[in-house]
Amino acid sequence: MMPFFALIMLEGRMRNEMRDIEENEGIHPKDNIEDFVEAFRDRECGYNDYIVRQGKTLSDICNNDKTFEQDFEKYIAGFDAQLKELLGIERGNQDSKYLNLDGIVAELRKKGILMQYITKWAQIDLSPYNNSEITTLEEHIKRKWADISAETAGEQYTPEDIISLIAEIVAAKIDIPKRDFVHLYDPTCGGANLLFGVADRLREGAGYQFIAANGCDWNDALYALAKIESLFRENAEIKYGNTLTTLPFKGKEFDVVVANPPYGIPWKGFEKEIRDDQTGQFAFLPSVSDGQLLFLQHNVNHLHSHRGIVVEVNNGSSLFSGDAGSGESNIRKHLFDKDWVEAIIQMPSDEFFNTGIVTYLWVLNKNKPADRRNKVILINAADLWQPLKKNKGSKRKEMNETHRADIVRALVEFRDSEISKVYDKWHFYFNKQQIQLTEVDNKGLFVSETLGCPGEVFKIKDEDVVNVFSDGTCTWPLDEDSEWKEYAASMIKSHHIQSSTVVSTSEYIYWIDKLNGTIMRTKIETGEHEQLGNGVLSIQYSRTRSGAPKCTVKISDATSKDTEIIPFYPDPADNDRAIMDFLTRYVSKSFRLLDNTVGVEVNFNKEFYVPETVEPVESILAEIADIDHDLANLEKELGL
Repeated sequence: MMPFFALIMLEGRMRNEMRDIEENEGIHPKDNIEDFVEAFRDRECGYNDYIVRQGKTLSDICNNDKTFEQDFEKYIAGFDAQLKELLGIERGNQDSKYLNLDGIVAELRKKGILMQYITKWAQIDLSPYNNSEITTLEEHIKRKWADISAETAGEQYTPEDIISLIAEIVAAKIDIPKRDFVHLYDPTCGGANLLFGVADRLREGAGYQFIAANGCDWNDALYALAKIESLFRENAEIKYGNTLTTLPFKGKEFDVVVANPPYGIPWKGFEKEIRDDQTGQFAFLPSVSDGQLLFLQHNVNHLHSHRGIVVEVNNGSSLFSGDAGSGESNIRKHLFDKDWVEAIIQMPSDEFFNTGIVTYLWVLNKNKPADRRNKVILINAADLWQPLKKNKGSKRKEMNETHRADIVRALVEFRDSEISKVYDKWHFYFNKQQIQLTEVDNKGLFVSETLGCPGEVFKIKDEDVVNVFSDGTCTWPLDEDSEWKEYAASMIKSHHIQSSTVVSTSEYIYWIDKLNGTIMRTKIETGEHEQLGNGVLSIQYSRTRSGAPKCTVKISDATSKDTEIIPFYPDPADNDRAIMDFLTRYVSKSFRLLDNTVGVEVNFNKEFYVPETVEPVESILAEIADIDHDLANLEKELGL
């Protein structure tokens, strides 16, 4: 549908331009066709010689079935080179199809329905519709198209109510004189309904007279639609390419950045280019399975440092996916560290055309007012919606003007309310503290403490080792004289030692009591047993350079690692103290601090949690009594 919509849209726009030239410039094609053509070309909105010079339309062509094919070929050939490229006409060896009109025309001609199909389209006159209305019409067609063509739920076309909300947020937040230029950017503009929709609303609703709308997309058809639309708008520039790698607006800052980037879409196909990026736009990289946080960084990188905002649509994973230290968490931490996050707004579910997921608006600001620094407002708009009279794909809900006003008011007032909560930004930080736990035996002992070297390894010198036995058998005789073996074996037997690992020195026998999970030490002279505590007895055999046997025995604590999630404090001393207080209170075993990683996540469910109302115990007991009474009566009736 879109190539033919583009045709009739172009025709209607060109007819409007022709009418405007006649009315406002006083040039009439019948009087001076060359001047008329020159005046039209000067407007740089595209050109079709068949329409402008000959004044014919698709409807005229379809009136004569005998000359239709010939006239249609002339009509198509009449477009200028740029429009031919965008429409997909006479592509030659070009790789990009864009709207691929040639291919679709060939299919329709092959089926014998080309004239009938075009005749239906020729009956539509789009000339009465303005730019904003044309964009809305495109949106409806793209919605139908999206229902069957979007690769995943993450490839979205932005509904009109969300476009209106974004525009209203922008209008309320930017502090730019109405006669100054507002430079607007959408890095994933698709067909530009969000980009041009916000531009129109800022102009018509907020009174900004001069808006430069800039966008980029690398979907052939959507880029072509946006580019064609831009030809009929002042100060509009649409570029083709992968925004993140080709950087079409490299080095340029914008007052407003709006975006609804794909989410849940892998970026593995251009991973090398992203990892090799030298612009500094990416502080950290998320998982290759989802690139939306790449766009969030890209967008804030293009935001003007002294004015303006970013408003970007994301799904929930950008708020909480990834553990502390992961790319996702580090990206969030980077944005919070810089104090660029001003607000996050939860949208209702079922707001988009081919998915029912909940989405969120990130509002980023590089120049927060003093009273908002190091603070973030969460706005829960999940319940601000009304049902559509007729569902549009998966879209069942929409926000009306009152709902949007409530959201904007909450953002502007920046205080706690029924739908909003203001937090210090540090509220969303947390410590992921790794600790090493020392295992203890049934008496609460661990071996290094008993041996007088807490946390350290206790070593038995080689010369002190008489022999090492396993199950009473010599495993490494340091002396080939078997009396050592017999002596140590008798000691083991006489002291009732049963262990898989035994170390015998001239003074002690060290062994592991499996029953109690502890290391024991038996004094050879007296046979007295001593419980040393939980630990590990390790033996390493080797030879010296001369070939003499060597045995190294180490006794160390049995340890395990654990991780605790602990609230974060921005002051390092306070944070260290909070970590130790938490561990001392909640960890019963001896522990040692290992690495600490600071993470950032936002959890709307936790922040706006409303506990379920629990029925009073008295009411429950009364209900049980009534049931018991009913059961008793039933038993009587049944004669039980």
